[in-house]
Amino acid sequence: ESFCIGLFGSSGAGKTLFLRALADLDPHGGSVSLDEKPANDYKPHDWRKKVGLLPSESQWWFDTVGEHFHDCDGDALGRLGFDNDVMRWQVSRLSSGEKQRLGLLRLLANLPDVLLLDEPTANLDPRFVGEVEAILDRYKKQRPASLIWVSHDRGQLERVADRIFEIRDQYLMEVNRG
Repeated sequence: ESFCIGLFGSSGAGKTLFLRALADLDPHGGSVSLDEKPANDYKPHDWRKKVGLLPSESQWWFDTVGEHFHDCDGDALGRLGFDNDVMRWQVSRLSSGEKQRLGLLRLLANLPDVLLLDEPTANLDPRFVGEVEAILDRYKKQRPASLIWVSHDRGQLERVADRIFEIRDQYLMEVNRG
């Protein structure tokens, strides 16, 4: 069953640390399971393939965009304003919004079961915000996959999330919708 959890909180509340702990990128004192199997029972590489993190600023380590992809959904590529020529582009020419859209497609190409999304639309023009929301909704339903979506936009979380939580004073609290 797929679902989306929305998460918000003030700057510095710990939203990114929470996502990084779930992705097993930072040390933490809690325990996490996927399909009733503890994260510690997975090899780190296997866990990170199943639980994919989209950071607020994606990292790019090769010179061209195409070197970062083993596969890409051509329909989603077009919906996010690109054609296949983007695979030949130098990463250095990408804007922050282009990096963010391509970072999302790179993550989806790995087919994770859980998506940890740290402000996935923060740097996007309004016309692409709806496209990203639709692409993620379609992915969630087709896989099925679960999402934890961090956003400062409470209206966005009302649109995309099944349940909404706030991190406040180091506590995670569910909030009433609308």
